[in-house]
Amino acid sequence: MNLLQHYFPELTPQQLQLFKQLETEFRATNEAINLVSRPDMDNFTERHLLHSLGIAKVVKFPKGSTVLDVGTGGGLPGLPLAIMFPEVHFHLVDSIGKKIRAVQFMAAALGLDNVTAEQTRAEQVRQKFDFVVSRAVARLATFHPWIAHRYKPQGAPGAGLYYLKGGDLTEEIAESGLKAKVTNLSDFFSEEFYETKKVVFVAAK
Repeated sequence: MNLLQHYFPELTPQQLQLFKQLETEFRATNEAINLVSRPDMDNFTERHLLHSLGIAKVVKFPKGSTVLDVGTGGGLPGLPLAIMFPEVHFHLVDSIGKKIRAVQFMAAALGLDNVTAEQTRAEQVRQKFDFVVSRAVARLATFHPWIAHRYKPQGAPGAGLYYLKGGDLTEEIAESGLKAKVTNLSDFFSEEFYETKKVVFVAAK
């Protein structure tokens, strides 16, 4: 947790406790349904919590706004962001039922009443949101059409997609035909894991 305190000194003791509890719950759940690999579990704070919170270095979700997390898997990046932004509502979706049940269990165990989770595909979601977040679910050209119509007509400032990706994205962004802004997480985090990690922002239309 020292890593989180180092990069986010504004976190309250209560938030730090929730991150610690999330790791405990995640570890127990991972034994049962294998949400992430064992080496990743050994570096959970660095590779999962901090990675999810990389989005918070790029955007501050305003109070009362809504965020859709697509392909959340074990609740990443949605659950860490929900702890970071307690006055923002997060809706986490994944097509795999056992993962969503795990997310619902963890959100309840942590008392995160700003989180809802649903087993569905992104393109079947009917609600509208200010923001969409996701962690490397598919290539941008494939992913963006799933969520392009999920935005509120008058969204919050900075509304759009914040997509966690890795590697050289030049070709992928060109292929998508989208106007994207790329932020290197190595600008914020010094760990080697972040050398190639990025947040891709595509504004809502």
